[in-house]
Amino acid sequence: MEAKKEWYVLHTYSGYENKVRENIELRKESMNMEENIFRIVVPEEEIIEVVDGEEKKKVAKTFPGYVLIEMVMSDEAWFIVRNTPGVTGFVGSHGAGSKPSPLLEEEMNQILGDVETPVQRVELNVKVGDYVEIVEGAFSGLNGSIVEIDQEHQKLKVLLEMFGRETEAEIEFHQVKKQEI
Repeated sequence: MEAKKEWYVLHTYSGYENKVRENIELRKESMNMEENIFRIVVPEEEIIEVVDGEEKKKVAKTFPGYVLIEMVMSDEAWFIVRNTPGVTGFVGSHGAGSKPSPLLEEEMNQILGDVETPVQRVELNVKVGDYVEIVEGAFSGLNGSIVEIDQEHQKLKVLLEMFGRETEAEIEFHQVKKQEI
């Protein structure tokens, strides 16, 4: 029976994810393990931070301290990966030399989908009661105060004055800049 390649999760020292990926790539080549070790992925996302109305892009690890590896779980491949500098172990391994459980295909498809089409997140340093200027969209040019912040969906509820009345509008993070009063 031929073993099939599956995805596994490695636990690493936080901040060493890229170094672990490089080390495994080097070991894979030097120890002729190309038939057992395939892709090594450090999941990342692009974050747009808005500071004083200026957008700054930065890349952040989606799962700090973890690396994904596609491999055939042979004794030799397991030993080489497990003993790579910076790797503290496989997630799903119960110790005493036991082999880990692979990720489910649905889990990996979701993670890889996020890696291949990274989500842009905006980091906006505001709180309820702050005033913002809307710089994009249907309400562009208007000012209002924040009444609610939804970090997960990257949206604000802003109280605007339109036609002599206060109106609540839902605005996305990237559409505003904080007003300094």
